[in-house]
Amino acid sequence: MSSPNPTRTRLARLRGFVTADHRYVFLGTSAVALVGLWFGNQPHSPLSFLAASYALESVLYYLLLAWVALSALALVSKLAHWKGDAYKSGSPFCRPFARRAERYVSYVVWAVATVFAADRLVMGTVSLVGWAIAQPTNPTDFFGSMAYMLYNMWPTFVQGIVNTVIIALVGTVVAFFLALALVFLRVQEPDRSDNDFVRLMKVVGAGFAKLYSQVVRGTPMMIQGLIIYYAGTGALAGQGMSASQILTVWSPFNAALVTVSLNSTAYMMEVLRSGIGAVDPGQAEAARSLGLSQWQAMRKVVFPQGIKNSIPALSNELVINIKDSSVLMAIGVLELTFATRTIAGVYYKQMEVYVAAAVVYLILTALASWLLGRFGRHFDAGARSAVLGTSDQVPVQDADGGHS
Repeated sequence: MSSPNPTRTRLARLRGFVTADHRYVFLGTSAVALVGLWFGNQPHSPLSFLAASYALESVLYYLLLAWVALSALALVSKLAHWKGDAYKSGSPFCRPFARRAERYVSYVVWAVATVFAADRLVMGTVSLVGWAIAQPTNPTDFFGSMAYMLYNMWPTFVQGIVNTVIIALVGTVVAFFLALALVFLRVQEPDRSDNDFVRLMKVVGAGFAKLYSQVVRGTPMMIQGLIIYYAGTGALAGQGMSASQILTVWSPFNAALVTVSLNSTAYMMEVLRSGIGAVDPGQAEAARSLGLSQWQAMRKVVFPQGIKNSIPALSNELVINIKDSSVLMAIGVLELTFATRTIAGVYYKQMEVYVAAAVVYLILTALASWLLGRFGRHFDAGARSAVLGTSDQVPVQDADGGHS
């Protein structure tokens, strides 16, 4: 059976939304109309496209006002038919023709409110930015000053954003593979078929993974970054390298990548361990009974299910790294927070540029959450369950080294 076309599915949902009756059409759309009226009362900007047509703007404005009045009448009718289903059966607003007309007019109200928002907010913002960047000195108003500072220092600001994304993305990916290796050590238990050396290595490996997790999760990432950076600098200086040579090999940016990777490894390891712990123990027992070794059972049966269980929490680690990378400015990394402080220091204004940085962080984390959410849903829909059953084919090694 072929899977449904995603484009057709979206179009079907959109068509269903447009043609369906909505329960709170007056309540929701009247709030939108009030927002549109508020925008309509704001002064025109030099780039306003409604300023040239007063008649059209008046028609749009009074259309929103009429909808608010109609919503008030609907509320009065609702209060008059409050008991039971009296409103559905007795109110003229609930007749089929009226409900259909209300639905389509509500879409017009949304469109009109959007036009007012575009004219006052979008065009006003464009006009303000154009005015601010043309000023010879930093303007005194909040948004004008923000636009002026970001325009004149945009290379620093953009470089901070790029470095933040790179540090978070590379650190998360590297940490994932390191966490896979450590969680394998963490869940190892001596098996009855192991010799003394293998038993010792399993105990040491599990102890090391447990100690690593406790130390890393128990200390701040800022302190870890300082230790890693200055330890690397000291080690290279001990080899006779000059300061310029050390910066070439061991820059603050490289130290930041190592810090985020090692820090995220500990948290991802615990997330993976929890996901593996959620797998039914009978899965591993069934695999062992079919002839798989402990390593094969973990690799082919338990680990795939454990990773699938851990995807939501693992994805959240990228969002955390985007925000927590700000502490790495302590070692001089030009990430977003460091760039923001640099700009604030140049113009001796803090609030404007910090608000801009907060908006950028919000956009980055929201975008990462959305992308990772789509990835998680796709993975969950496309992944095959590794649950063993009578119909599953599990490769078992024969005595001659083949697979049956």
